[in-house]
Amino acid sequence: MRAGRFGDGAAGVSGQPFTMTKKTYDVAIVGAGVFGSWTAHFVRKSGASVALLDAYGPANSRASSGGETRVIRMGYGPDELYTRWALRSLPLWRELAARTGREIFRQTGVLWASNDADTYLRSLCGVLAQAGVDHEELKAEEIARRWPQLRFPEVTWGVLEPQSGLLLARDAVQTLVKELVKGSVEYIPFSADAPSVSDGKLQAIQSGGESVSAGTFVFCCGPWLPKIFPELLAERIFPTRQEVFFLGAPSGSADFGPPKMPVWLHRTHADLPYALPDIEGRGFKIAFDRHGERFDPDTGSRVVGESSIARLRDYLRQHIPQLEHAPVLETRVCQYENTWNGDFLIDRHPQLENVWIAGGGSGHGFKHGPALGEYLSGRILHGAPGEPRFSLSAKLTAQNRAVY
Repeated sequence: MRAGRFGDGAAGVSGQPFTMTKKTYDVAIVGAGVFGSWTAHFVRKSGASVALLDAYGPANSRASSGGETRVIRMGYGPDELYTRWALRSLPLWRELAARTGREIFRQTGVLWASNDADTYLRSLCGVLAQAGVDHEELKAEEIARRWPQLRFPEVTWGVLEPQSGLLLARDAVQTLVKELVKGSVEYIPFSADAPSVSDGKLQAIQSGGESVSAGTFVFCCGPWLPKIFPELLAERIFPTRQEVFFLGAPSGSADFGPPKMPVWLHRTHADLPYALPDIEGRGFKIAFDRHGERFDPDTGSRVVGESSIARLRDYLRQHIPQLEHAPVLETRVCQYENTWNGDFLIDRHPQLENVWIAGGGSGHGFKHGPALGEYLSGRILHGAPGEPRFSLSAKLTAQNRAVY
């Protein structure tokens, strides 16, 4: 088996690889995305030996943790649980940035734009107030005054989270994995086969003729979970195709980068558009938060279709006229890995006592990586009580999105 030190560059592994001795780790974690890497962080802090494995590399272009940026917001409507997890995660992201000298978090503010019929937003205000989260309630006139680039005629009010913003997703995960390797976590390029569930306990995971042995295994492999555990998860994890666009602002304009542009969510539009300001010259990022069609993370085409661009142009013409004819600088096709309602799946395998599964990010999970890693390591190492909403038994097979 070949193991590599995680180094600089998008390719993921650099430097001279070395032959790993045949050893048994305390914990082997399959998937070096945001869930797997933060779980490795907290497990390693306990003193356990940890192997972190990934088929394509940390935050690679196929992964749900890949890509330039992700939103970090505290608001979750009436859902206090995820507000609490976001509040726990943000300072941990900030600590990672301070330790590594990387500007991972950008405080751009997050604007929710909606109307008087939106009970979700009204509940969000109540939860934020109870949690002590700084926020402003804004009338439509104030939104139009502050952000004249946007045209939201049907919006009557909104909420601004001034302390929230965005995370540099790929950079954040790859930075964390580099730190883990320096802290004696072994990163191993490894494409895990589906394990046998006949023995009640997993001794090793296989990849061709190679294997990794461990006392405990954690599978944090996102949209690959239904492939690893087809009988268990094929009808409980639903990967969907999601398209993202990066637009070029007019020459000389600063209107679409911070501080003039926050992250925003346009809740009165049927397609639930959201946008992130131009960071590091990559372009103004915009996407629609409706679930796309079923998608295979290994073989699915990641080319955006012309019909999608036409839909985007129609939206821009109505709501961001300065960008109606903006060049599309980049597009990205990623995937959500949805549970039936958007709650995470974090539970022990029902037939393998030393196997844990963590996934179901459902399009909103990235921000919660630190809180999830802390929670899961507590369950594995200390027998901490589980949240019933995250259990396998709570996962139905009919989709009815409720968390976003």
